[in-house]
Amino acid sequence: MIRLILLLLLAVITSISIQLQTVSAQNVLTLEEAVQQGLENNYNIQISRNLLEQASNNRSLGNAGFFPVVGASASRVETMEDSDQEFADGSVQENRDARNTSTNAAVELNWTLFDGLRMFAGYNRLGVLEEISDEELRLSMENLITDIALQYFEIVRISEQVINLESNLEVSQERIEIEEAKVEIGSGSEYDLLQARSDLNEDRSARFRELNRLSEAKISLNELLARDPHTEYDVSRNISLNRFLSQEELYQKLMAENAELSLARLQKDITRYEIRELRGERYPEISFNSSYYYDRAENDGGFFRFNEARGLRVGLTARINIFDGFNTNRRVQNAHINRKNAELAYESDKLRLESQFLATFRTYQNSLELLDLEEENFVNAEETLDIALERFRLGSISSLEFREAQRTLLAAEDRLVSARFEAKVAETALLNLSGELELLFQ
Repeated sequence: MIRLILLLLLAVITSISIQLQTVSAQNVLTLEEAVQQGLENNYNIQISRNLLEQASNNRSLGNAGFFPVVGASASRVETMEDSDQEFADGSVQENRDARNTSTNAAVELNWTLFDGLRMFAGYNRLGVLEEISDEELRLSMENLITDIALQYFEIVRISEQVINLESNLEVSQERIEIEEAKVEIGSGSEYDLLQARSDLNEDRSARFRELNRLSEAKISLNELLARDPHTEYDVSRNISLNRFLSQEELYQKLMAENAELSLARLQKDITRYEIRELRGERYPEISFNSSYYYDRAENDGGFFRFNEARGLRVGLTARINIFDGFNTNRRVQNAHINRKNAELAYESDKLRLESQFLATFRTYQNSLELLDLEEENFVNAEETLDIALERFRLGSISSLEFREAQRTLLAAEDRLVSARFEAKVAETALLNLSGELELLFQ
């Protein structure tokens, strides 16, 4: 009977353990899931999508002036008036409460046939503005992906630090147990035991501070994902590092696909079309006008009881700006200056991004070398602590010497985690510059 109860208890414990592991796994937020949620929910991205939709709506032939404008109007006016009239022959005519009614209706069409090709330049400019909105959305999305990735890696870094501090706590606890055993047998001192307990509290305090940083980092990531800051989750600590990024390939991608450079190029196109639009003002504008009208007037006190007319009007209108105080020339000159400024801004952005790329790639290379060095230091520090722990048990080293070995390992772990984080940050920055952020998920 007792054996049966033990088996049932073991089954229940196993079931609970499996359920807890399932719940824990369900709460793990992967980097891919974080990016997907951010792109779907982030408010700045939603605003950028709306701006792109507006730019797409504005890119139309009607907005550029290709289509005619058709309008209709109608009116009816009634008046009651008294009138006194005296004619040349001396006769007098009086009208009292004479009713006058005027009815008008018309349908009008105005169509610009030629405007110096401004409508074509305007339509092309609207197309470029749509492309700018599209590139701005891409830039916002790339920046958001980068921010999410960096914040995610920061959470991973802090989580690793917490694990290291917890391992350090276990060592500190074991040190206290050894000191207590030494005091009991008379080979240790109360001073060393108290110092070990103080060091344990110091380690606990460091862990609490790191846990607080972890909580703050998770809240920041929730904000980027536009979700409730109280949302609890874990992250996957399995972050791979790409050690084989090609400088030449990434540089070519930078020149061809970087969103900031694309925006600078499009700004140059905008100034070119603006110049064409302004030059078009020097040419005549020819419009086609047509209308169908209906007019009826009724007058109780006039010579005619009513007068009615209807018909079709068709005509052409031509207008040209002969002199406007040289304002058109001034605006064209300023447009040329804007174009030169756009070219200078492009060259400035290109130089800035090239410099940033070169500095980041060197940081990436140095980070990989530093990571290799810190991995070696960590192995040495870990072996050193194992030796120090064994000697401490045997009493061949002092408590302070053991604490120094413990701190050396903790510092090596901290530097190793930081080196991994810095290398991943440099890799992410390179992929962001070159427009190759999808490589983060491979």
